[in-house]
Amino acid sequence: MSKSYRLIAIEGEGIGPEVVDASLKIIQYVASLEGFDLNVNYAMLGEVAFNKLGSPFPKETQQLCENADGILFGAVTGSGLLELRQHFDFFINLRPIRIIDSLVEKSSLKSDKVLGLDILIVRELVSGIYFGSSGRGEDYQGIYGYHTMKYYDWEIRRIARVALELAQRRQGLLTVVHKENALPHLPWSHLVLEEAKNFPNVVVQSMLVDNLAMQLVLNPTRFDVIVAGNLFGDILSDIGGALMGSVGLLTSASFNAQGFGLYEAVHGTAPDIVGKGIANPLGTLGSAILCLEQWGEYNAAKRIIQAQEKILAQGYRTADLNPHGAEILVNTEELVQLFLQELGEEKRACN
Repeated sequence: MSKSYRLIAIEGEGIGPEVVDASLKIIQYVASLEGFDLNVNYAMLGEVAFNKLGSPFPKETQQLCENADGILFGAVTGSGLLELRQHFDFFINLRPIRIIDSLVEKSSLKSDKVLGLDILIVRELVSGIYFGSSGRGEDYQGIYGYHTMKYYDWEIRRIARVALELAQRRQGLLTVVHKENALPHLPWSHLVLEEAKNFPNVVVQSMLVDNLAMQLVLNPTRFDVIVAGNLFGDILSDIGGALMGSVGLLTSASFNAQGFGLYEAVHGTAPDIVGKGIANPLGTLGSAILCLEQWGEYNAAKRIIQAQEKILAQGYRTADLNPHGAEILVNTEELVQLFLQELGEEKRACN
């Protein structure tokens, strides 16, 4: 009896529908090759949901997601996403920054600086400044705004344990991001070190966020796993776009304690290229690969990864990767067809 998975697709806004649609075509084809069923249902979030259902995170979307095995998400500009993350307690956000050999020349750094680059940023996703008290007020000095960065110790400890476990499986090095010289009441370093007593094979180092940002562009290969709060993790992970060659390549997966996941590219809605058919779907596709791996469909994930490596090695590039020389510019749909062709050839070779 074949396995069956239910995936909720939330296209969102901007280029979200384009990259989600492209990724679904590829993973549904791979599902047929691997012999498992992938049932896709669509839900709405953000402005689209508000306009049609009166809420950026409507009950209809909530209910669909609660009965699913995963959520593939595009992009939104405003509210809805934070509510989705908080409702399902997606406190674990994994953002890999891994160099693709055939794209090493696309990095903003010299090739020797990024060869072998493989960083995993573990970002706490449902607390901190994005979820703290906020508002607008007025006093004798004038009108002001405020956002509060608040973390319970247990919130820091639980994301620390996740990061330590992942570091233990990798190179055994965990870097803790903090700003304790200015924010001494958020003791990330101390709490992570306490949790690290149960992980004797992991080396823990602490680094101020501003220094770490500098080190990421000076010597990025020195890092293995980086654990950070919501705000710092958000900002630092975008540096990965410069390291890899495009923000369109960045993937992410967010999980709760039960392993239920939300999979989304790091890029935003990109309103300047909406409808032009040139969006890079590899960030969303990479996130879908993380979904397949979470389900245990490792062979399906491997098929897509191998197809991507071959396509990029042949010189095919989307517009954000600035093709030149012998490189071949392709649009979104052409890239999808290259994947389907490559995956089909692999199938015929196996037969």
